[in-house]
Amino acid sequence: MNPKVDFYFTKAKKWQEEIKKLRTFILDCHLKEELKWGVPCYTFQNSNVVLIHTFKDYCAVLFHKGVLLKDPKGILIQQTENVQAARQIRFTSIGEITKLEKILKAYIFEACEIEEAGLKVPMKTTKEYDVPEEFQTKLNKNAALKKAFHALTPGRQRGYLLYFSSAKQVKTREVRIEKCLKQILNGKGLED
Repeated sequence: MNPKVDFYFTKAKKWQEEIKKLRTFILDCHLKEELKWGVPCYTFQNSNVVLIHTFKDYCAVLFHKGVLLKDPKGILIQQTENVQAARQIRFTSIGEITKLEKILKAYIFEACEIEEAGLKVPMKTTKEYDVPEEFQTKLNKNAALKKAFHALTPGRQRGYLLYFSSAKQVKTREVRIEKCLKQILNGKGLED
């Protein structure tokens, strides 16, 4: 157990017993416990394998390369359609966690084997994402914006494209684009 992570298990207002149980199971698999993204993250040979996180309606373990797991029990969940690699197993009670202990550990060991083998998740490239028409118009009219956008890392580009595209109404997309222009021109990502 890493003392830097202890606060996460005591500050939780909901799911406290459940996440403590998950922590015990995961540590039984001899992974290194670290604090990343403000949550407990467990690594194998310096690679992120699984993390614990909580939500309003459930707590979960998230496998960073979960899409590569075999999942014979069909319990892995893709959080949203845009999540490419990670997969979750969600829990709403201690009983569910206890019932799935052996399966959870098997998935963890398989995830470690994936890391040991050096397997990578084939990720979609930025070119495979749709560029909203409103943003494409801005890029076509503003050479500096186009240059700045293409200078961003692929992840930052995808972040903007997903954010712009997720708006259903044209007006909302236009407002989002306008708000982000300065950030893009300054070489910043959506969350920077």
